Amino acid sequence: MLNQAGEVREERVAGQPCMDGELVASDLVRRLPSVFPDQTNEEVLTLLTSFPDVIGLPVIEQGRPIGLINRSIFLNEMAKPFRREVYSRKSCIAFMDKQPLVVDGRMGIQELSFRVVDAGNKALKDGFIITDPSGEYVGMGTGEDLMQTISHLQAEKSRMVMESINYASVIQKSFLRSARRDMEESLSDYFIHWEPRDKVGGDYYFCKKFDDGFFIALIDCTGHGVPGAFMTLIMAAFLDHLLQNENRKDPAGALSAINRKVKIALGQIEEENISHLADSEHSDDGMDTAFCWVSPESRKMVYAGAKMPIFILTPDAEEVVLHEGDRKGVGYVETPSHFAWTNREIDLPPGAQVHLTTDGIIDQIGGARSIAFGKKRFAKLLLEHRNLPMNEQKQRIMDAFYAYQGGQKRRDDVSLLGFRIQ
Repeated sequence: MLNQAGEVREERVAGQPCMDGELVASDLVRRLPSVFPDQTNEEVLTLLTSFPDVIGLPVIEQGRPIGLINRSIFLNEMAKPFRREVYSRKSCIAFMDKQPLVVDGRMGIQELSFRVVDAGNKALKDGFIITDPSGEYVGMGTGEDLMQTISHLQAEKSRMVMESINYASVIQKSFLRSARRDMEESLSDYFIHWEPRDKVGGDYYFCKKFDDGFFIALIDCTGHGVPGAFMTLIMAAFLDHLLQNENRKDPAGALSAINRKVKIALGQIEEENISHLADSEHSDDGMDTAFCWVSPESRKMVYAGAKMPIFILTPDAEEVVLHEGDRKGVGYVETPSHFAWTNREIDLPPGAQVHLTTDGIIDQIGGARSIAFGKKRFAKLLLEHRNLPMNEQKQRIMDAFYAYQGGQKRRDDVSLLGFRIQ
């Protein structure tokens, strides 16, 4: 800034992030030359010639900004015939913009960006004047610095979001680790394919081993990405604490119990009287799932499904048997808190294969006609590769799935679970 003695104060580097809080307009201050109303246009011309990078000169009266002289406009005016002779000794206010954008230095960057956009191209090209809380002139801000700062903040926000997602992925995978360990101890021929659409997702698999069998489930929670991942952690925590004593052999009862817990947790019902809340604070989230209790000794499985089917292929069968679950998901507003799911007992002779999949496979659009992958196509793949070890089956199924998807956008998380009874 040019003071009364004609000295220029040191220019501050703008656009650097503030370490102790939100960036504000004063963080963009550039200490540019300024002029006063009693200075002549000739003096302004000399100043602009001395500082070729200055795009505008604020006009200050008694410490407060009263206008802004745009370099381009000023030079164009002074270059017109006889203008310099007529105006060179007159006050510089003759060519100043009397309504420049003036902002309080405490204004946040987001609000500042809205103000600059509302002011139009003029504020982006000419810059804006920054004052202290009392309205005293502090310095200038430029549209270039504002855009650079916004870009920096967006990049930083993206970095922080990615760090959070990466950490959420670590947490989600840690929950899955115990399930995979119990699968390895309970089954000799099985596979699990878990592929979030994003780095984390709303699909989840669960397995818990007991002395007389194991409880296994595939879960598809509302959404994908971070919101879906949060739901999986809620479901996993409930399910792990729910399976005690004999209720592990009652998948339908487990679904009913977890349905009530989810509704309470998401604010859909009150814990004491189980009545619907009157306000709109509750969430319409939940899960589709298949709960299975498997008893290797009796070679039987008890299955209860909440909008998720199960595919059974016995050694001598010519077709895959599809068992559809009940048409109600768990935890959703439309599902009554007292809803009772149905247990289905299924015989599993030696060599029988059980497959579960989320709708990320079934509903994926692809192929020549851009239609859903579908249950029939999935069942056909199971028949085609029935004699392969389960892990090789998984590879063939997923290869066919990827080929079918082709260039279509992935619609959802994809999870697939299969095992063979020995």
